[in-house]
Amino acid sequence: MITATDIFTISSQKQFEKIALKVFRFQYENNLVYKEFCDFLKTDVQRVKTIQQIPFLPIQFFKSHQVVSNSAPIQTIFSSSGTTGTITSKHLVTDVTLYEESYRKGFSEFYGNIENYVVLALLPSYLERDGSSLIYMVEDLIQLSNHPESGFYLHNHDDLIKKLIELENAGQNVILIGVTYALLDLIEKEKFNLQNTIIMETGGMKGKRKEMIREELHEQLCDGFGVSAIHSEYGMTELLSQAYSLGNGVFECPSWMQILIRDTEDALTYIPQGKTGGINVIDLANINSCSFIATQDLGKKYPNNSFEVLGRFDNSDIRGCNLMVV
Repeated sequence: MITATDIFTISSQKQFEKIALKVFRFQYENNLVYKEFCDFLKTDVQRVKTIQQIPFLPIQFFKSHQVVSNSAPIQTIFSSSGTTGTITSKHLVTDVTLYEESYRKGFSEFYGNIENYVVLALLPSYLERDGSSLIYMVEDLIQLSNHPESGFYLHNHDDLIKKLIELENAGQNVILIGVTYALLDLIEKEKFNLQNTIIMETGGMKGKRKEMIREELHEQLCDGFGVSAIHSEYGMTELLSQAYSLGNGVFECPSWMQILIRDTEDALTYIPQGKTGGINVIDLANINSCSFIATQDLGKKYPNNSFEVLGRFDNSDIRGCNLMVV
């Protein structure tokens, strides 16, 4: 039996691998979709001794199948954003407290106590639909901040501009998390000089603006907000954990999450650090769904387990992760 405590107290690579292999065997035995996928690959479960030998479920399965690893009642369903007519991913969550513990501990690991910040959210595309796991997380972080100034903004840019200047003048620490295109819209209305605010972008352009390379985007945002670095959040509907970048587009994972980089020509082969390939995510918080997911994102990994996201596979639809085209 693997518990939340086992997952969220991982403190070494050896411990991570041991629990990951336990989770793999649990999900093989209890997740029908994942078992059929592993059997299709002729996986000999008893011979899987390293995380590199674990099969990674293509993320598209969340669009066509119910990917669950137990028979408990579904507490909530997170769904991805999508253009009209596209099939969206659905993540059936049987224990939402695992998600809450994951993002609360993950945020704390990178940013410290949430009560030290006013949390402002500019997430129009997410607020305007149901089932967003990002909105669920940010709404909770706003509540946990215990600041009456914390809150969501939709299209009321003037109110947000006024609030940012007011909080800056008061010397208040702020995190502004915004969908990328909306942050660009904001700095077209007002140029800031923010010394006490972290700008965290996520979600990409959502078809609202032309895609940009990360360096160009972050340069514009740094200039517009008057900050030295742009932070980013890397998460998606199919995961229960997030990686964070504190600048320069280099992401780090919490201790229960890791990525591997697969060969774009051979999905079962891994490539050396520093080379570009497909991102496979291990998210051990996803124990009741699937913890081993082959995404449609391209990236590269570095020696300290940090990684960059460099774009998407050409044939994938634009989804709600933080992505730039190469």
